[in-house]
Amino acid sequence: MFENLTDRLGGIFDGLRKNGVLKEEDIATALREVRIALLEADVALPVAKSFVNKVKENAVGEKIIRSVSPGQQVVKIVHDTLVETLGTEVDSLNIDNSIPAIIMMTGLQGSGKTTSSAKIALYLKKKLRKKVLMASLDVQRPAAQEQLAILGEQTETATLEIIKGQNPLQITERAIKTAKQEGFDVVILDTAGRLSIDDELMTELESVKKLANPNEILLVADAMTGQDAVTTADNFNQRIGIDGIVLTRVDGDARGGAALSMREVTGKAIKFMGTGEKIDELQPFYPSRIADRILGMGDVVSLVEKAADTIDREEAEKMAKKMQKGKFDLDDFASQLKQMRNMGGLEGIMSMMPGMGKIKSMMADANVDDSMINRQEAILSSMTKKERATPALLNASRRKRIATGAGASIQEVNKLLKQFQQMQGMMKKLKKLGGKGLMKSLGSMLGGKGGMPDMSEMEALAENMGKQGFGQDAIDAGDGPLGANPFLDNNAGGGLGENPFAAGGMPMDGMPQLGATKKLNKRKKAQLAKKGKK
Repeated sequence: MFENLTDRLGGIFDGLRKNGVLKEEDIATALREVRIALLEADVALPVAKSFVNKVKENAVGEKIIRSVSPGQQVVKIVHDTLVETLGTEVDSLNIDNSIPAIIMMTGLQGSGKTTSSAKIALYLKKKLRKKVLMASLDVQRPAAQEQLAILGEQTETATLEIIKGQNPLQITERAIKTAKQEGFDVVILDTAGRLSIDDELMTELESVKKLANPNEILLVADAMTGQDAVTTADNFNQRIGIDGIVLTRVDGDARGGAALSMREVTGKAIKFMGTGEKIDELQPFYPSRIADRILGMGDVVSLVEKAADTIDREEAEKMAKKMQKGKFDLDDFASQLKQMRNMGGLEGIMSMMPGMGKIKSMMADANVDDSMINRQEAILSSMTKKERATPALLNASRRKRIATGAGASIQEVNKLLKQFQQMQGMMKKLKKLGGKGLMKSLGSMLGGKGGMPDMSEMEALAENMGKQGFGQDAIDAGDGPLGANPFLDNNAGGGLGENPFAAGGMPMDGMPQLGATKKLNKRKKAQLAKKGKK
């Protein structure tokens, strides 16, 4: 969601960093560009003005202008101002003061209230170990109550029994009574929405609020609607009073203005954000992490948390033991690809890595994306279990069969196997290292001089990806390093026939066999030594 804003701000700050000393005119010009970038990102005009003024107050001064790295200082000031605008602290749900705690979900129709209710229920179950009951108060929209019941089955969360003909107040009263009788910790009330804010909707919500006395009133707002989401939040807050906001569709191509404007305009914190359509794709809103992402600093903490949630512990332990022994087969390779997909794919992982903005654009130019992972998984699925366990079995005819079964080219199969061989070689190196010198070895493998590669080396690596056959064009042409094997038969995309340098083969008439090379070298040395004595 913040990609365009990140790119614009990155360009502005790159210009500042190039200057050894900053003048006030340089900062004023940069802040003018920042203001334009915020407005283009659909940030509310009063918020953009306030933001720029705060940065200007802190950035213009002798201390900043004469500092050792003035450009970096300005970036830090912008980062701190972003955190302040988004909310300095993480606002958690207030659900520990009463049992059952009641969460009332509000919002316009189509904003994602019902799905967000199920997502929050799953979050409370998994993270906070709460027993949750969900109840749908939406008697207007067809099948709204059934939708919540289905989501309850998917998340294994209890839902209130549907009784036709009851109004929202009767359902609310029954939900609270059931929660008390059956020992539920939290009740989530999914209220009805409308296509626009009207008196009938607000009156109904006021009545439910008065009866339920909820601990939290959350507004579900669609990030795709931009400034309309901010206006909706402000209207709901003035009429019924909200405690927090759930921002949905953050993974879309919205420009990010809603997230930046929401706190400043409404005074209420964003508590959760929906990062995808899947039921587990919900994250607490961390202002500092979002500010890091906007400024291209990545979000390594969220990446680690995501890995901890998605990685199968038993599978990871098995993999670690195999790696210690230097063993690595195509089943392990397939497992790694699946794990990458579960963590959000290549794009999702790269978006959380620090300083990956430029590399992402280079990878896009080289056609390196999640579709590449999907193609590789299809190729691996086309192999038999025996072939995955023993890749040495994969001769020309088997590769041709695998390519046909996966709907891929033989060059793609060869490319995947070459990639696997490189990873297999790395595992063998790790076994020899015994865990020591891992970073040094990894840095060398990536083209560095020992240790992890610096950003310039990583950018050069990404730039060369297209030349090295990672893009679809290179695959189709078969001219990448992982392309056709020249020693396979013609059908397999090679065409040079049998390897002329195989054991016992003769490269040319009159040339010695490969095994005799060492003896020949010794004979020449002996002859030169005799001449030297004479």
